[in-house]
Order: sequence, then structure tokens, then C-alpha cells
Amino acid sequence: MTSMSTGDLLNIEPVELKFSFELKKQISCSLQLSNKTDSYVAFKVKTTNPKKYCVRPNTGVVLPRSTCDVIVTMQAQKEYPPDMQCKDKFLLQSVRVTDGANPKEITPEMFNKEAGHVVEECKLRVVYVAPPQPPSPVQEGSEEGSSPRGSVTENGNGNGSDSTTVMRSFAERHESPEKSAEAKALMLRLTEEKNNAIQQNNKLRQELDLLRRESNKSRGGTSMVFVIIIGLLGIIMGYLLKKN
Repeated sequence: MTSMSTGDLLNIEPVELKFSFELKKQISCSLQLSNKTDSYVAFKVKTTNPKKYCVRPNTGVVLPRSTCDVIVTMQAQKEYPPDMQCKDKFLLQSVRVTDGANPKEITPEMFNKEAGHVVEECKLRVVYVAPPQPPSPVQEGSEEGSSPRGSVTENGNGNGSDSTTVMRSFAERHESPEKSAEAKALMLRLTEEKNNAIQQNNKLRQELDLLRRESNKSRGGTSMVFVIIIGLLGIIMGYLLKKN
């Protein structure tokens, strides 16, 4: 299929309006009209779906041996079309006009074939194409000239550690909002459990220190009682010896 329509008045390029389709985003493409005559040529662009597209300019005059660009903008769409197919059509009409004509002088009557005007018509179809994909993350080599691919071991098995890391980072970047929320909730819960464990550990340490101090006090009291008993026994024995 040719990308250009060649008529007696205008060359139209391209004949397919290709839109890189993306949801909720205005998309534009351009047409170039080339006047191949020595006359002034008026044009008019019509579409089967005027609410969906904005054409600027939708009418105009192409000077002799010159060109004119037409911008077609598709309004933002809320959903993908079935099978990425589009049935919308455009019709570009052109007709010779008097020399020196300007766009303000263009009237619908100029493009009326029944009035005897010689009108050229070119049908344009709409094609949706997928938007360009972002480049996949590739780990840079550690040395110049090194291959980004994983090394191959002697038994022929590839070293999959690099590819695993790349896929993991890619998956993390493209996590859905639901998974991201679950991960955040899990992190909060783990943080709370860690803090509770630290508090319990500190409490156990305090209780252990208290038990140690109580044990030391108990040992010191026993030793004092023993000293007192020995002293009393000494006094009693001394008294008895004096008496004898």
C-alpha cells in the first residue's frame, strides 16, 4: 500500500492516519498537502466521527507549488477499542480556486459536485498502533566491552543471577498498587513485632538484674548473721572460762 495519494491537484501524504494509541491522552498525527499545479487549490477535511477528532486547519488554500501541513488530533479515549481496530474515515476534498483566494473565502458550495465543480477526493483511513515500549533494564558490564548477558559456565548452563536481579528489579518497578499496599502493611506489622520483642527483652533484663541484686542481698545477710553468732559464742566461752 502506497503512503502517498497522487491526484491532479494535490499530493497527500500519508493516506493512513496512524495514532500511537494511549488511554486518557490526546494523540496527534500530521498530513502534508503538496500543490503540484500552478493554480491556487482549496481543500476541506471531513470525518465520519467529528466529535472524536480535531482537524487544524480543516479548510484552507494551498499556494501554487507549495505545501501545507494539517494536524489531526484524536481526543483522549477512556477505553481500548476492540482488537485495536478503528472504523473511522476521513475525506479530503480539493478544488481549483481563483488566484489570490484566501481561506476566509472558502465556502461549502465550492466542493459541490452537483454545481459543476471539479472536486478531487481522497479517502483516508485511521490505524491504531501500539505505543513504543520503554527499554528493558540492562545491567551494565563491569568492564569495557563486556557483554551484558550472563556468563556461561563450562557445562553450558547460563549464569542466571544477573537476569534474576534484572527481572526482580523490573517487577518491583511495575508492582501493582494493591501489592505495594500489602507490602507496606507487612513492613509495618513486622516493625511493630520487632519493637514489642525489644521491649520484652529489656523487661526480662530488668527482672534478671533485680533477681541478682536480691540474691546478693540475701547472701550478705546470711554472712552477717554468721558473724554475729560466732561473736556471741566467743563472748559466752570467754565468760565461762573466767568463771572457772
